[in-house]
Amino acid sequence: MRTLRRLTLAVALAACTTLACAQDAVVYHIDTDLAQAIKGLRNIRNHLDVDPGAKITVVTHANGVDFLMEGAKDNNGGPFAGPVAALVARGVKFEVCEITLRNRNLKKEQFIQEAGFTPSGVVRIAKLQKQGSAYIKP
Repeated sequence: MRTLRRLTLAVALAACTTLACAQDAVVYHIDTDLAQAIKGLRNIRNHLDVDPGAKITVVTHANGVDFLMEGAKDNNGGPFAGPVAALVARGVKFEVCEITLRNRNLKKEQFIQEAGFTPSGVVRIAKLQKQGSAYIKP
């Protein structure tokens, strides 16, 4: 009986240690406009300031891809490329929906180098959620 208790305690302790070491996974969904992108980038910076180990993926589609285009600027004329590059340096991944590219006649070459691509933004979001990512839409 005592051996069973010790074994149960050891398994429980190992499980708690594994959970404590696991990174939080989060998908940020951006699909509307530059205002949503501005809010999203601010949220992500704050998120990482509090939880620097979080694994964050930003999935964009529709008009949400615009802030990742070369030369895109915020409402004050500041380029998005710098803040995006800073977040990439902190481990954030940015993904652009290829269906949006086709629908809007956009080319991958029109996007900043930090942008990655995914065949479908909504499918990618669903898969990330199925894999345990929390969903945030700024």
